[in-house]
Amino acid sequence: MRSIIASLFITLDGVTEEPGDWQETFDEDMAAALAARLARSDTVVMGRGTYEYWAPYWPTATHEPYASFINGTPKYVASTTLKDVQWGTYDNIAVLDGDLADALAALRRQPGRDISVEASPTLVAWLLEQGLLDELQLFVHNVVAARGTRLFPQGGTLKRLTLTDSVISRSGVAILTYRPRPATG
Repeated sequence: MRSIIASLFITLDGVTEEPGDWQETFDEDMAAALAARLARSDTVVMGRGTYEYWAPYWPTATHEPYASFINGTPKYVASTTLKDVQWGTYDNIAVLDGDLADALAALRRQPGRDISVEASPTLVAWLLEQGLLDELQLFVHNVVAARGTRLFPQGGTLKRLTLTDSVISRSGVAILTYRPRPATG
């Protein structure tokens, strides 16, 4: 069965919104970690907000290697409000219909590599809360944003994670990879 993996840029105070406002650098170590994750994936899932933010930009973007990956990879949008989605001239995007957990289970049963959740912090938090996320990679930037949407808002349940990999990039970004631990009763 395929794994669902997610990766996010995040500040020390948990902000994931608008990394372009606070991310100072994207160094070679960060690029290598991103490239390794992309190489493991052949399907993308994103939330409605990420879709609406990215769809006008990425289909014509030239920022490689990410532009080729996001444009050429089959994409699914998790949304209860969208019915039709477009990705420029690419015909490889669809809305996940019906119950999201069921739709993701069906994707996981298909042959292929990992399913990558791109950006979409609300979706990432929901996946973790539902026990559907297999791996979470955080690029923790050495900055406090002090405002913006945080990955984990108040109201969730306790989740324990196991750190499976950690790298400090040459610019001081902590690249931390976690796997959720099973709940103990």
